[in-house]
Order: sequence, then C-alpha cells, then structure tokens
Amino acid sequence: MRNLTTTCIRLSVMKQYSRITTSNPETVTVSRAEYEAQRERIAQLDQKVSVLMEALRLARHKRFSASSEKTDESVMEQLSFLFNEAEVYADKQKEAPVPPAADASKKHKKREYTLDTIPEGTPTEVVEHRLEGEALVCPECGSTMTEIGKEVVNKLKIKPAEVIVEQHIYYTYACRKCNETGIETPVVKAPREKSIIPGSFATPEAIAHIMTQKFVMGSPLYRQEQELNRQGIQLSRQTMSNWILRATEDYLQPVYRRLHEELLKREVLHADETTLQVLHEPGKAPQSDSFMWLYRTSGDTDKPIVLYEYQPGRGAAHPEAFLKGFHGYLYTDGLQSRLQLPAAQRRNRPPSSKILGDFVQISIYQRHIFRG
Repeated sequence: MRNLTTTCIRLSVMKQYSRITTSNPETVTVSRAEYEAQRERIAQLDQKVSVLMEALRLARHKRFSASSEKTDESVMEQLSFLFNEAEVYADKQKEAPVPPAADASKKHKKREYTLDTIPEGTPTEVVEHRLEGEALVCPECGSTMTEIGKEVVNKLKIKPAEVIVEQHIYYTYACRKCNETGIETPVVKAPREKSIIPGSFATPEAIAHIMTQKFVMGSPLYRQEQELNRQGIQLSRQTMSNWILRATEDYLQPVYRRLHEELLKREVLHADETTLQVLHEPGKAPQSDSFMWLYRTSGDTDKPIVLYEYQPGRGAAHPEAFLKGFHGYLYTDGLQSRLQLPAAQRRNRPPSSKILGDFVQISIYQRHIFRG
C-alpha cells in the first residue's frame, strides 16, 4: 500500500513538471553563449541565401530575356558584383593614378566635385547662404561688412516619380432670368475632355512613364506595381498591361504603319534577327526560340527609321512579307541561305556580283528578290 501511494505521488509530480516545461516557451536549454552563436550563424546563412537567390534571378534574366549577339554588360556586372557594386566603383576612384608631384611652392585649391554641365531647361532651385546679425560685424573694427562677391556651387537633386491625381471638374450653367420669367431654362455643361483610353482613368503621362520604365529601363510591371503600392497607389499590373496594349493599338500602330511605308521607299536597307523567348505562346514550348526582326535605313539618310517586327520563326516568308513592295538593296549577315532567288533571277544576276564578296553579293541578290 505504501509503495502504491509513493508511485502515485511521483506520477503526479512528473505530470505537473511536464505541464510547467511545455507551457513555458522561453525555457532555454542551452547556454547563452551557444544561443548567441547559433543566432549569428543563422543570420549569416540567411545572408548567403539572399545572395544566392539574387544570383539565380540574374542568371535566369540572362538566360530567358531577349538575347543579343553581345552579352549585356550590365547583366554581367550585376552577376559579378551583386550587392557590392557601389564599393567596386568607389574603389576605382581610389585606384586612379596619382598625378606627378608639382612644385611645392605652388598651392592648389582642393578640388570640389560639382556638376560640370547642366542640360538646358533643367529646373534650378536657388538656395542663398548669407550672413546676418552679429556674423556681419567686422572682427577688427566692429563696423558692418558689405557683400563683395559670391561663389556658385551646383549640386544634383533627384526627386522620385511624383504621383498626382488630376481632378477634372465640369461645371453646369443655367439662365437665372429664364427661370424667373417661367421660360424653359436652358442648361449647358462644359464639354467633357476625351480620355486617352475610353472609360479609363489613365493619362498620357502615366502611360508614357509605365512604358518607359518597362521597355527603356527594363523594369517589369510587377516591380512597378510594388513601387506604386509602397506609395499607397493600388494599380495592378493587369491594368497597366491593358493600358500599354490599348495605347499601342490606338496611337503607336498608326505611326508604325506610316514609318513602314516610308521605309519601303528607301533604296538601301539593313535587316537582322535575334532570338528571344516568349512565355505562353500558343502552340510553342516556353523553351523554344522566337525571333525579333529588325529593319532599318542605311547611314546615308538624315531621317533614320528603325522598325522591329516579332515573328515566331526565321523563315524567308517573314522578311519577304515585311518588305513587299521594296525595290533596292538589302544588306544582311547570312540571309542568302533563307532568302532563295527564283531560278530566272539566279540566271540573270549581274556578273559583277561574283567579285564583290559575300556581303555585297547577298545585297545584290536581295535587290533582285525585291524588284517587284
């Protein structure tokens, strides 16, 4: 009986101890030094993971973005420097060669880095620094000093993109006299301004900024969405996509077609194509290559035209369709294997084409192809 009682007491104490242990999340079972060491190690591992994720992102960008014949220098620099780009470029200044020693008797003013050139029309904010009150008292005689000159130092000030709500208020007008005399009162409203996209709150400035950030600065729409969200503006990438496509269809495609007409009137043109990958393209795997064709005028014109055309392949049918109606020379870098001359034109090509070299020979071939 005594042993049974002792056993029950021990079980009760063990249960209470177990509840205390499991209900106290702050219980530390290792020493403080070991705990701090583990925290530091976890922080270092997190930093390494961040670096590796950034390297993976840049590697994917290099592989899947639009490629060119020359590796993008900016991407390679990012792959090499990652987060220490500022330190690398700062070190270049430190490693600059030291000029030869000058005469000790000649004292040189310490160089101050300012803007060497300012583009015309750049807004300028003037900040004047003057002495006032007791600072103007001459330390020698106590009289008030007068201004005898000034030094102008230009500094660069950059403001982030500014978001402005353009609020349009359209007023309505009515004739009070007609209302007082019982005559039917005419009501006139201010004419409503046409929106750049019907039914949308977009403005030309907003669309131009989004397109510049995406196609010139290489900033994807999801990053622009995140940047706007940080400013409290809820603008989805789907909305921005719709703006870009609609503005392109309504305003840019007519300009493109007009430039295409002018391009075909020139006597000498250049053409080239490069591979790129397009996601979710019907009938094609994401890993397959598509092509961006480029057509441009020669260097002998004072009004150059450069046009891009996307095509899923690099067959001869694409440039032949784009250049339909063109009469002249087409310079390329190997299209001869894809743009085949008809048999009659191969027999009637000028004899001089044999001695001009492959590059010009291809151009003469194209002249016959695009004769009409």
